[in-house]
Amino acid sequence: MKAFRITGTFADPRVKNQPFSIELAAEDEAAVREKALSTLGSRHKLRRDQISIDDISEVPADKVVDHTVKYQIGA
Repeated sequence: MKAFRITGTFADPRVKNQPFSIELAAEDEAAVREKALSTLGSRHKLRRDQISIDDISEVPADKVVDHTVKYQIGA
């Protein structure tokens, strides 16, 4: 597993575009994109077309902030 940081925006009725940045663990970029869309959609009741992913970057194990991701990658 690798750690990734995903940044982008999603539609929010209170604000035009709400920025977000999350860390997730997955095997590759395609898997982490799917996981991010699924997670944000279920948390905020969004459709996939309401979520815009701007950047997906791999994060070294020593730079990971999220404790759950640290555990998943074995750091």
